[in-house]
Amino acid sequence: MSAFPPPFYRWRPHPWHGLDAGPDAPRVVTAYVEITPSDPVKYELDKVTGYTRVDRPQRSSSHPPTIYGFIPRTYCATRVAALSGPEAEKGDGDPLDVCVISERQIDRGDITLAARVVGGLQMIDNGEADDKIVAVLQGDLFWGKVTDLDELPDRLIERLTHYFSTYKLIPGSESEASIARTYGREHAEAVVRASQADYADEFEGPA
Repeated sequence: MSAFPPPFYRWRPHPWHGLDAGPDAPRVVTAYVEITPSDPVKYELDKVTGYTRVDRPQRSSSHPPTIYGFIPRTYCATRVAALSGPEAEKGDGDPLDVCVISERQIDRGDITLAARVVGGLQMIDNGEADDKIVAVLQGDLFWGKVTDLDELPDRLIERLTHYFSTYKLIPGSESEASIARTYGREHAEAVVRASQADYADEFEGPA
């Protein structure tokens, strides 16, 4: 029997460990999509199997303002936390999250896309760094020429900030998640690089 022909895979690659961040990362990254703006349910990658599972129905009526997922082969640990300053005791131990802005509606998850990094939200969740990289869909006819966060509408950043400040909110209690600040492309690319280095430390070991 002949070998399975490259570059095809005999088995589906794990979305976190089997894909990569993209040849032009941290400028342009691969995003694995978990949630779309039309989803009233929070989906999340099962880190063991690589399948997308239902994490929880959203408690509030708000929907994510953008496409939402993560960058493969990234990990939020000590280097990402160091970029967050004293507010973060450690990274959240997850792949780095990314919010992707697209003029055309993308209404399905479990897909990948190329996105150009333009900035981010420095989120602290229960003392852990949980940054949200903000990116635009590569080649988007409306947003494709945006190069930095300050070129996006203030109201869109406001929506993102409000959503992530409240999406874990349980009625009758205070949210443990907050957005410490927003930042532009240069710092966002540094966060991506830090998460790649954290991933190498955690999963690849010494060179």
